[in-house]
Amino acid sequence: MTNIRVDPVHQVDFLHSLADALNTTLDLNTLMHRVADLVRAVIDYRIFAILLLNDRTQELWMRFQIGHAQDIERTRIKIGSGIIGQAALQKRSILVSDVTGNEHYISANPNVRSELSVPLIVKNRVIGVIDLESELPGFFSTEHQRLLELVASRMASAVENARLYTRVSRQAQTLTVLNEISREFTSILDLDDLLERIGQLLKRVIDFQMFTILLWNERTQQFEHRFSSRYGERVPRERNVTLGEGIIGSAAQLREPVLAPDVRKDPRYVNANPETRSELAVPLIYKGNVIGVIDLEHTRLNYFNEDHQRTLSTLAAQVAISIANARLYQRIHEEEQRLERDLDMARRVQLRLMPPYPPQLEHAELAARFYAARSIGGDVYDFLDYGPGRVALAVGDVSGKAAPAALYAALVSGILRSLASQHLSPAALLAALNDQLQERKLDSQYVTMLIALWDDSNQTIQIANAGSVQPVFVSLNATASRTTVDVKTIQAEGFPLGLFPDVQYEEFTLSTRPGDLIVFFSDGIPDAENATGDMFGTDRLAKVLKSLRMPTAASAADSILDAVTKFQSGTEHFDDETVVVLHVQ
Repeated sequence: MTNIRVDPVHQVDFLHSLADALNTTLDLNTLMHRVADLVRAVIDYRIFAILLLNDRTQELWMRFQIGHAQDIERTRIKIGSGIIGQAALQKRSILVSDVTGNEHYISANPNVRSELSVPLIVKNRVIGVIDLESELPGFFSTEHQRLLELVASRMASAVENARLYTRVSRQAQTLTVLNEISREFTSILDLDDLLERIGQLLKRVIDFQMFTILLWNERTQQFEHRFSSRYGERVPRERNVTLGEGIIGSAAQLREPVLAPDVRKDPRYVNANPETRSELAVPLIYKGNVIGVIDLEHTRLNYFNEDHQRTLSTLAAQVAISIANARLYQRIHEEEQRLERDLDMARRVQLRLMPPYPPQLEHAELAARFYAARSIGGDVYDFLDYGPGRVALAVGDVSGKAAPAALYAALVSGILRSLASQHLSPAALLAALNDQLQERKLDSQYVTMLIALWDDSNQTIQIANAGSVQPVFVSLNATASRTTVDVKTIQAEGFPLGLFPDVQYEEFTLSTRPGDLIVFFSDGIPDAENATGDMFGTDRLAKVLKSLRMPTAASAADSILDAVTKFQSGTEHFDDETVVVLHVQ
């Protein structure tokens, strides 16, 4: 086809077609294809290109082309370089009939002889260039130039609108992704998992090649590498960074992002990776303190732009919060583990304070069972040697739970042991123990305790109570026709120890017969609750005791705890459970 001259009538039709092509789409690719087709209708070109200007690098890069070799697409043209660059620099169209004689021509295709370049201008600002080339000298005419200028004047605004629409759409999509990423960050509390996931999720919005997170170590006063990946694979990086060192340290020191389009020209760059050409470092700031830095690298020059910087800066705030939360969780977890170890040791110490086995008696047997509601508890029991055939039983419950209660229980147990050598009566022993605790008084701390002195020679027991649960006396009544089990509460009362000075306690003496049981227990037994909130109570305890057939002290204690456990049906025990049983033989 030869050159076509467009008459006024056809020119109007052409303008209408051009307007339709430009006004009915905001998709940049569609827009360029339509313009290319319209221009071909009036100019029989073989080589066509639309180049757009990168404002940051001030380079023109090929956005759309027909007829060029594939390697030409990657060419970047500086403003003023070549005929295309001159058109952009001078902000006017340039028609060259024979490129072989033009000083500015860049020979990309040796067959090209003529070229027509027309700038795309919006508000006196060049945003790109339309370029036509031909293998025939003098192919393009002034008429072609005028028509292409007409196309360019209409197209420039359409391109700018399409780019703006694309940018806004991309930003909206990025914000949506950032919101999803932020929500996921908050659900990860393991620090190592979080750092790895940050790199994976960040890839959805920035296509980096190398990724590193460094965290500030207050002790060493350095940023330490905590996670690095290279082309999607985790890699070890051990070199730490001081404040102000390199691009990473500079971002931390300045407390703002540092974007290096070409690291070779940035005096701050530390050559840790010879392949790196562009780098973006953003500080992680939490509560006014720089806690780390995110660093992205790429092998391409000018890869990272202001959009990347804005995106990463937006995400960095949530990353900093998530890292701080993960570190806090890690410290809490470590503290919990340390506390668990301490509590385990305290539990073993507490169990050592309790007698490993009950004393052996001729006319009675003793059994004790203890279950702590937590790793350590506040219940305490002991068997005190009062000489041949005489044993004092102590069952106590310290106010509170866990470690404070256990420590106070240890104090009570130590004082009780020290007083045992005096062989005091139960009432006198409680009074002496109360006086000792008054001398070591702790606010809001007290202990309830019951002391029972068994005399094996005459099978009698003396009981005094300082606010503890009243024990139960179980006796067998045999007649010629049947044997009945009688369960009675021993009505012994008194003030808890450690609350009031100079307290006196009542004392009861009971005679027993072979087969009788005396059951001592803490309030964790009757107060045990099931899933519906019902309490085990003394009535159920009495029912368990009445159901026993030829019990031993040990079997009776086990039956009580088994019944309580079954009643609770897996419900968490909220109080310590202690049972001490004396079985008369």
